[in-house]
Amino acid sequence: MKIIMVGEGAFGHKHLDALKNIDDVEVVSIAGGVEESTRATAEKYGITHWTLDLQEALAQPGVEAAIITSPTPIHARQAIEVMQAGKHVMVEIPMADSLDDAESIVRVQKETGTVAMAGHTRRFNPSHQYLNKKFRAGELKLQQLDVQTYFFRRQNLNALGEPRSWTDHLLWHHACHTVDLFAYQTGEEIVQVQGMQGPKHPELGIAMDMSIGLKTASGALCTLSLSFNNDGPLGTFFRYICDNGTYIARYDDLVDGRENPIDVSKVDVSMNGIELQDREFIAAIREGREPNASVNQALAAMKVLDQIEKVLI
Repeated sequence: MKIIMVGEGAFGHKHLDALKNIDDVEVVSIAGGVEESTRATAEKYGITHWTLDLQEALAQPGVEAAIITSPTPIHARQAIEVMQAGKHVMVEIPMADSLDDAESIVRVQKETGTVAMAGHTRRFNPSHQYLNKKFRAGELKLQQLDVQTYFFRRQNLNALGEPRSWTDHLLWHHACHTVDLFAYQTGEEIVQVQGMQGPKHPELGIAMDMSIGLKTASGALCTLSLSFNNDGPLGTFFRYICDNGTYIARYDDLVDGRENPIDVSKVDVSMNGIELQDREFIAAIREGREPNASVNQALAAMKVLDQIEKVLI
């Protein structure tokens, strides 16, 4: 299968590394935003064609699909452009930074019949998969999901420490992971939301701290703390407080409430959540089915984010 990578930044590299492990997949072009870094990424991964023009990349012979890892503000426009060209698309999280744009993506997916997936990696991390299987089997019931999403990002830099051309957002990007995961793990609709935000950064123009509360129909709670001010370990850490045990998930690792390791190496064919996400996208295309984390499924989280934005104080 021939695909293109849209975006040459940190997450584009993560996907290019993951795709190396998947048989019969070839990245034939990179459509980037900056000439120097796009060329450097293509050279690093041995990709012969690169361009700053998405249509040129889509027009390469035999291209079937695109993975979008470009700046958040252009996700929706590019996802729609890919689908209208008759290609399948995976768009990294968030698929859009507004509910209107997210609904437009879903509408175009239905019109074109393409496979369209959002990059909700947490659904695929072995740690979260392990617990999802127990939830689905009735072995565990989630009482509260306590989540900390922490970065030290007082300058507009990406995960590679390079200047960003756009500004990241705690709500529409980082909270999106947890909102989707909470609904996915409980299998329920989120029926109540609360939100507070701290002062906005004088230069970046975004809130640097945020507190979010969620509740499902059965009463399961999610308590989410987010900060760009945390000087310490970076990333997101999930504490699952259940009726029959407590578990802490850190990316692809899992421990119980007393920090005893749990072996999740046999949960799936890889320990890399990005690779498993990419495998699902490719398998859905080959099998002609809706993928796990389709844009239609992901729309529910976007609706909740829109509700939270309206109540933020």
